[in-house]
Amino acid sequence: MKILYGIQGTGNGHIARARAMSRCLVEQGIEVEYLFTGREKSKYFSMEEFGDYQTRRGLSFITERGCINYTKTLMSNNLWQLWNDVNDLNLSHYDLVLNDFEPVSAWAAKKRGVPSISVSHQNAFRYAVPLQGASWIDRQVIEYFAPADHYIGLHWHHFEQPILPPIIHTTNLECREEAFVLVYLPFESINDITELLLRFTRQSFVCFHPEIIEHTHIENIEFFPLSFDTFQSSLSRCKGVITNGGFELPSEALSLGKKLLLKPLKGQFEQVSNVATLEELGLATRMDILDASVVRHWLDESSAESVTYPDVATALACWIKQGEWGDTTVLRQSLWEKVDFPSYVTRV
Repeated sequence: MKILYGIQGTGNGHIARARAMSRCLVEQGIEVEYLFTGREKSKYFSMEEFGDYQTRRGLSFITERGCINYTKTLMSNNLWQLWNDVNDLNLSHYDLVLNDFEPVSAWAAKKRGVPSISVSHQNAFRYAVPLQGASWIDRQVIEYFAPADHYIGLHWHHFEQPILPPIIHTTNLECREEAFVLVYLPFESINDITELLLRFTRQSFVCFHPEIIEHTHIENIEFFPLSFDTFQSSLSRCKGVITNGGFELPSEALSLGKKLLLKPLKGQFEQVSNVATLEELGLATRMDILDASVVRHWLDESSAESVTYPDVATALACWIKQGEWGDTTVLRQSLWEKVDFPSYVTRV
């Protein structure tokens, strides 16, 4: 079997899932080639697992100081280029298109009648899961942004819906707790982040940000440029994580037992919904702005307990190889049976 795996590259969460899936697909003897869209090729990093991957422009969004700038987003996306990329993508030598919310490969598969499976957190919002702030346009994006023949949604809880637990690639990390807090707020201004963290002189922070070019140290803050290995090492050793409301990093933090403070990206319903969901489950604290009082209270909270999630990537790769793509019943039941939540989770 030969697969084209299309991955939304705007954020690093989709790429993190693809890292986990890449190893498992190879172990199943599946030949995989990769297509990334959503950012310039020079902006990708630590991509060795994906070999000679392809890139296209795709679609993305523009943020400023923690908010989506809709005007700049509309101006930066080129639908004519998207349609040309869809028409030019050759799928003749693939048996399947696997997709993580990536529009070029999704629409190319639909246009050419190539079987397609979509695996993403966004797909969970096709079902009755907690949802906040979704406009009519947001619902249309979920429905039509990356169409597929079969949809698999991922979420932290099943909510009695036909979805799967998160795909996590940190299951083999050796976890311990040191005194620093990991900060990853890529949609916030680095100046705003620095101003916030400098208030807590007795707390050390390790901060990763796209604007950081080289490793630097300012008082109680250590800054790093984006690096997969360095980030993973910091994640395994920190005592807590301050980040936005994405899906993959909170999933990794939960599995490692790291307490979470989340600031959703304003205007992005997925992040707003994610943060509300984890807050409702008792698995995270939220702040709607970079709020020193919330950070201070959160720093005083006790350590978290880990959520045990199974090896979803291996199970999913086996299911893909078997070819019975219309039925996920056994796959779903077997995976959720292995999930173990801490006793304080409010909904199990």
